[in-house]
This record gives sequence, C-alpha cells and structure tokens, in this order.
Amino acid sequence: MDARRFAPATSRNRDPILAVLARLVPAGAHVLEIAAGSGEHACFFASQLPVASWQPTDLDAESRASIDAWRSAAHAEKLLPALELDVTTNTHPAHSADVVLCINMIHISPWQATLGLMATAARVLRPGGALVLYGPYRRDGAHTAPSNEDFDASLRGRDPRWGVRDLEEVVRAAAECGFSHEEVVSMPANNLMLIFRGPSPRS
Repeated sequence: MDARRFAPATSRNRDPILAVLARLVPAGAHVLEIAAGSGEHACFFASQLPVASWQPTDLDAESRASIDAWRSAAHAEKLLPALELDVTTNTHPAHSADVVLCINMIHISPWQATLGLMATAARVLRPGGALVLYGPYRRDGAHTAPSNEDFDASLRGRDPRWGVRDLEEVVRAAAECGFSHEEVVSMPANNLMLIFRGPSPRS
C-alpha cells in the first residue's frame, strides 16, 4: 500500500517557498524541518537545494510514514528518514542545523507548540542560522484578507486552541528565545514567510 499523502496546496506554494529558501539555504547546509506533514515539501526542496541533508520530523505517525514513502519513491538520498518530534517536550534532535523550517504548523496547533518550536530551534541552530516560518498571520491585530478570517474561524471551530496567530506575538516569542526578526516576505494566497536569525546553540 502506498503510504504517501497528497496535500493540494503543496503544488501551489512550493515554488514561491523555494524561491525564498534558495537565498537562505547555503550550499552544504543541514536543514531541519519541523512538522513536515505529508513530506511532499521535504522531498521537493531536498532535491532542488544544494543541501548536505534534509531532516524531516513530525509528531504524527501516519505523516512520518508518508514522508518516508515519498523519500523511497523519489530515491531522495539527501532526505533523511523521518523522525518523531514533539516540540512541546524538552527533547530535541541530537544534531545541529543551519536552517530550521516550519510550514503551516503554527495555526494548526496550540500556542504551546509555537513556544516549543522556538525553543527547539534555539537549541539546534548553529550561530547565524535561519529560522523560517510559513503560513497565514494577522498583522497589527487584523486579518490580512477575508479568506484568512474565515479560515481562522473554521480552525477555532475545530479546536479552540488553534487559530491564525498575530505576527507580533510570534516575533515576540522568537525574541524571547534569542532570535532577531530579519524579514517578512509576502507570499501567494495571503500567506507570509517570517525569517529570523538565531542565537548560539544552547546546551
């Protein structure tokens, strides 16, 4: 049985995301992707960028199976087997990374997961490494489009702990973990990419 999952948004947003990553991911980089979902992004980016390795992680077992199925089908040598990672715990990957990427997790998880994401990235990033986030955000307390407002309502209806976050709150949470906010990049479909530079790795 083919364990691969298919996310329709991936084919629409992967090229714009790649264009941003291409200027942030240095040659020979080790990339850690948190909440890699279906694995489609990981498989695509690992094949398109000059990385040494791409480590996908996810808390969900079926997502990890999908990631590994995509890896096997594509014979993606730079894409490593998926690891289980719960950023709300004190555990984190043993290796360090040059870039930490997280796509579409922050709004579909409790706020505690965002705080855990920041703490995990601060532990594993090498000095000067980039933390890159993608998804919808509110700015100055307001939604950037009616569609995002509707999406936010649907998320909170599914789980009141979920929802489109305020960009300023995310920036503040990152700063508390030592990150500097470098850039906001407008993306298609009313999404944003947030780029941070990390502190020295913590023990």
